[in-house]
Amino acid sequence: MAKLASEITSSAIEKRTVSMPLRRKNAELRTREYLTDDEVQSLMQAAKANRQGHRDATMILMAYRHGFRASELTDLRWDQIGFTSASLHVRRVKQGTPSTHPILGDELRALRKLQREQEPESQFVFTSERGTPFTTAGFARMVERAGTEAKLGFKAHPHMLRHACGYALANKGNDTRSLQAYLGHKNIQHTVRYTELSPARFRDFWRR
Repeated sequence: MAKLASEITSSAIEKRTVSMPLRRKNAELRTREYLTDDEVQSLMQAAKANRQGHRDATMILMAYRHGFRASELTDLRWDQIGFTSASLHVRRVKQGTPSTHPILGDELRALRKLQREQEPESQFVFTSERGTPFTTAGFARMVERAGTEAKLGFKAHPHMLRHACGYALANKGNDTRSLQAYLGHKNIQHTVRYTELSPARFRDFWRR
């Protein structure tokens, strides 16, 4: 007996249905979502071996020191940098609060060198060899490759640098409100995660 059209269609659909692999949770891939200061330094050293090593290492340094998201970093422009005042105007995405950060000496030297050697010149700080703004996808690939070269033992991604900034500053004993302003968090609950995991809060437990 000939099959009904509905049966044929249903059979065809069943054959074409392919189960998509489930994306593993970050917690299953990594035991933590941030980098230590030593790991950031290793990442920078690995990036220096790239064709555009100075640019790449400077991107990692700036993302770490200022808690940049990838989109904030790639949109960074020269007019946000005050070389004379050693300051940086930070614009945040996701309705984050803007702020002005101090720039340390090693950052200033790296940025001045980058500006001198930038060809062609651009209003953007980080550009490709064609002079176009560096993309977030390109930054993600670069960080991942540097993590592999540095033998971190896990897949590194750009947002780990923002988290690394938060944890490093919390470990230095900075209060939650100041840390919230530095990272531009609208909601302080996003900042609390750093102070909650900071070992500094337990530093004097066995000294009393």
